[in-house]
Amino acid sequence: MRKMALAGVLLVIPIVVLLWVPHYAKVEPKLFGFPFFFWYQFLWVFICSALTWTAYKLTLSARGKTTHKVGEDR
Repeated sequence: MRKMALAGVLLVIPIVVLLWVPHYAKVEPKLFGFPFFFWYQFLWVFICSALTWTAYKLTLSARGKTTHKVGEDR
């Protein structure tokens, strides 16, 4: 049950952070000429992917399942 709760928390983190717009609605610091507002959101694309993958693995683990290779019996 703790793994499922943790997976849920991992999925909520990006939603909360990205909906909190005043936190990142600014120009500085710039990264390669891009304002903070843009590169911060783009960074979250990769962070969200990592958090989603981790939540997926936790869910599989909590259910007692593992991933398998194509063509392999389950």
